[in-house]
Amino acid sequence: MEDERIIDLYWARRENAIVETDKKYGNYCMSIALHILKSPEDSEECVNDTWMKAWDSMPPKRPDFLAAFLGKITRNLSISRYRMSHARKRGSGEVELLLLELEECLPSAKSVEEEIEGKETAASIDRFLYGIDEESRKIFVRRYFFVDSIKEIAARYGISESKVKSQLFRMRGRLKDHLEKEGVVL
Repeated sequence: MEDERIIDLYWARRENAIVETDKKYGNYCMSIALHILKSPEDSEECVNDTWMKAWDSMPPKRPDFLAAFLGKITRNLSISRYRMSHARKRGSGEVELLLLELEECLPSAKSVEEEIEGKETAASIDRFLYGIDEESRKIFVRRYFFVDSIKEIAARYGISESKVKSQLFRMRGRLKDHLEKEGVVL
């Protein structure tokens, strides 16, 4: 079923919207959750929570790109669940590692609490991503949105792990500079 028809089902409050969403995007969202949580059971719960969050969000929101909308919800729910389950084990695991990697070039949680500031930061990051070459952008998104490991990214794009690491390192520095120039408080 086409995305527009699925969105129309949500707006009409038809329960089969969730069934159709699961058919089309279940594997996609499960993949995102599994990369973060590494647990099929927890991932399945996050995907189910994604469907409920989508149900609660539409209306009033009408996403332009349903896959990205659902992927973002799944990612955020998965990261929240990961943080809750690993609160006592800081520093262990891939997700915590990538969050630490980005920590120095993103605003602190206190400065992002306001939704407007968060949206401005997201827009600034988008501008940064559109200003870099396609390969770098793909590597950045695979690492920090899809939570792919360095090894997975290297295999996906046929490059060495050291090249991926160095590109990510340079991009984090460039992102930090970009955000500072745009006045985002770090």
